[in-house]
Amino acid sequence: MQRFYFVLADAILISHALIVLFNVASLPLIWLGRFIHWRFVRNFYFRTVHLLLIGYIALQAMLGQACPLTDWENELRIKAGREAYAGSFMAHWVQGLLFYDAEERVFTVAYALFFMLVLATLFWAKPNPPRWWRARRA
Repeated sequence: MQRFYFVLADAILISHALIVLFNVASLPLIWLGRFIHWRFVRNFYFRTVHLLLIGYIALQAMLGQACPLTDWENELRIKAGREAYAGSFMAHWVQGLLFYDAEERVFTVAYALFFMLVLATLFWAKPNPPRWWRARRA
């Protein structure tokens, strides 16, 4: 059973990493796509998911709450007989990947600033309204 918990914890880790990649990579793709005229960067649903994800992450950090994915992964790692993270997912992996030790509040400020940048980008590279909205207005 411990092996099962370990595999689930790794699946959550991979999902978590993909969410981080989506959040981080989407913003420069939106900027680049504005100049290259990529249609997907103006997709209402893509932009809404991006804004809501980073907004949720920033709010959690400001409230001092850990990410539920991190908590879930840690619980599964403990059940698998492994060690849990000492801090947040980002703090753990940034420290591990970049050898940079930062306090949680550094990440909280970074999340909040990133959220504000994503919000400002909504006005700079406006998403197209969804089809149901355009059909209603016609």
